Amino acid sequence: MTSARVSQRIGSIAESATLAVDAKAKALKAAGRPVIGFGAGEPDFPTPQYIVDAAIEAARQPRFHRYSPAGGLPELKAAIAAKTKRDSGYEAEPSQVLVTNGGKQAVYNTFATLLDPGDEVLLPTPYWTTYPEAIRLAGGVPVEVFAGPEQGYLVTVDQLEAALTERTKILLFVSPSNPTGAVYSPEQVKEIGQWAASKGLWVVTDEIYEHLTYDGVPFTSIATAAPELGDKVVVLNGVAKTYAMTGWRVGWMIGPADVIKAATNLQSHATSNVANVSQMAALAAVSGPLDAVEEMKVAFDRRRKTMVGMLSAIEGVNCPTPKGAFYVYPDVRGILGREIAGIRPATSAELAALILDKVEVAIVPGEAFGPSGFVRLSYALGDDDLAEGVGRIQELLGTAK
Repeated sequence: MTSARVSQRIGSIAESATLAVDAKAKALKAAGRPVIGFGAGEPDFPTPQYIVDAAIEAARQPRFHRYSPAGGLPELKAAIAAKTKRDSGYEAEPSQVLVTNGGKQAVYNTFATLLDPGDEVLLPTPYWTTYPEAIRLAGGVPVEVFAGPEQGYLVTVDQLEAALTERTKILLFVSPSNPTGAVYSPEQVKEIGQWAASKGLWVVTDEIYEHLTYDGVPFTSIATAAPELGDKVVVLNGVAKTYAMTGWRVGWMIGPADVIKAATNLQSHATSNVANVSQMAALAAVSGPLDAVEEMKVAFDRRRKTMVGMLSAIEGVNCPTPKGAFYVYPDVRGILGREIAGIRPATSAELAALILDKVEVAIVPGEAFGPSGFVRLSYALGDDDLAEGVGRIQELLGTAK
């Protein structure tokens, strides 16, 4: 009797589309092609020097050359709890914090700890590409709740109610959103949180983009906006976006002590502790000022306006102005089926492939985040590259008269 070489569970996982696009763009660039990549959600700024200095100092200390607690250095867990109270008003003890190898491990740990096979997770869509895969790996069932550009990519309580079943256990809530940049108002956050509490649901809230909002739009944590949730809430976050630390790989989850203890047990077998040098860098980050993110926001805001203006000038493109994160998520359904360079792309995946092939610009198709008909572009790259890349797309697709 033969069996598959790769397990069905792992074989069914889709590759991270955003990382795949980024890798392809970098490979073409390495081969000498003038590719411009809008794929990865990665600030183009260096990590602030005081954070790098803290890492260098930590690397010199022999105690950081050894294993440390699987759940995180005690001083970092305490600093994360303090930072969370400072930034979102949510109070947690250090024992309620688990330091993870980036935000992705926090996502994986959370769903693996909370879900049993068949449990359903309400997944506002468009969603970040990793969420449904982490849910499925845990045996859960992602239930997509789609909100299009006509409603600002924001789901409503009525939509969530319509998707609710007796198997629903978790609502995943993300604001500001990747991939759309949508931000829920304080009133919307409170209404959704109170609804989830009334249904007895857990809420998993990813707050990685908490400091990246524009036009005076506030960030609102559902954990504090809806205290009715009690301890049935898990907060996910990390240093990657706020401090330009994507490669340092430090994230965390905050939740009730029993859930964090169970997730720590899981991590103790999966990866053990996050690299100590990275943890000490993260300690300097979360304990320090927010000057770095404020400087980045000035550049992101400028690039956001440039990109929205240039994309909106393309005939058939509807590009809502994002209020947070560093992505735009234009609706390209008005382009599909049109002849472009002798080809009629029927899906956003085909359109993205055509743009990469013809003008060497890498974007991520909507299929990575939900339905076809949309594309995601990150504006966390240099101004010149941004203008050049979107200019090439304009040239290929044609601007409105």
